[in-house]
Amino acid sequence: MSETSPTDSVGAAFEAQRERLHAVAYRLLGSHADAEDAVQEAWLRLFRQDAETIDNLAGWLTTVVGRISLDVLRARQARPEASWDHLVVTVDDGPAPDDDMVLADSVGYALLIVLESLRPSERLAFVLHDLFAVPFDEIGRILGRSTDATKMLASRARRKVQATERPAAGGREQREVIQTFLAAARQGDFEGLLRVLDPEVRLTVDSAEGVVVVLGSTKVATGASARVAGGAATRARAVLVNGLPGFISWRADGTPLSLMAFTVAEGRIVAIRSVTDPAKLASTDLPDPG
Repeated sequence: MSETSPTDSVGAAFEAQRERLHAVAYRLLGSHADAEDAVQEAWLRLFRQDAETIDNLAGWLTTVVGRISLDVLRARQARPEASWDHLVVTVDDGPAPDDDMVLADSVGYALLIVLESLRPSERLAFVLHDLFAVPFDEIGRILGRSTDATKMLASRARRKVQATERPAAGGREQREVIQTFLAAARQGDFEGLLRVLDPEVRLTVDSAEGVVVVLGSTKVATGASARVAGGAATRARAVLVNGLPGFISWRADGTPLSLMAFTVAEGRIVAIRSVTDPAKLASTDLPDPG
């Protein structure tokens, strides 16, 4: 065995941690492919590390995967790339969310989508602490922040995800907020749009030309009327997109025009996902026009 290679026992210990590391990276990055890349990079860093200097291998690997994922999240902010890996779209006829089995099955997707509305540091603090019980002082070292500052990040993130984690309590409110947004967009009511958009709202548009991200309520509201009230749409229907409330619109010839999903927290829209890419819409199992 090469002197720079981890021992067989360390390699076996890494394999024992692989599934958990993938779960951490997936919830941070929202993509199985990106998660696998992060885990593989962690293995390469372990390969270059003197294993005898590592007191807690599981903690060391979690820290490494966290730092790798944080770098990826920050890079996405500067240069957005991938959108949803998989779309589950069902008709939203307004049943109680806790009676809707499809929503129950897709709540994991819904959590991933609301996580995308968080800043990288918030997402890391929330995922590592609330989902994987990593102590705040360890997370703080990854972020380069104090323990108290890290706790504040996690608390802020927790408030934003509560509406998605407990959809049964807020399903009716979510639909009302979205209907208010749609009405304001159709009427060109800029002030009305600002009232229902979170100041830090994140709009992600998956178009044929690529993925575009718009940040902030003013910028999102400016283009909302054109997106919602486009003249090409002749029909629209309420749907659930990966467990989140949204709607789909069609052209006169029955081909889908756009798919939108909304994340609502504390009475305001914090994230909007829009798919207009014809190829992606055509490859998605969509309901028929109502």
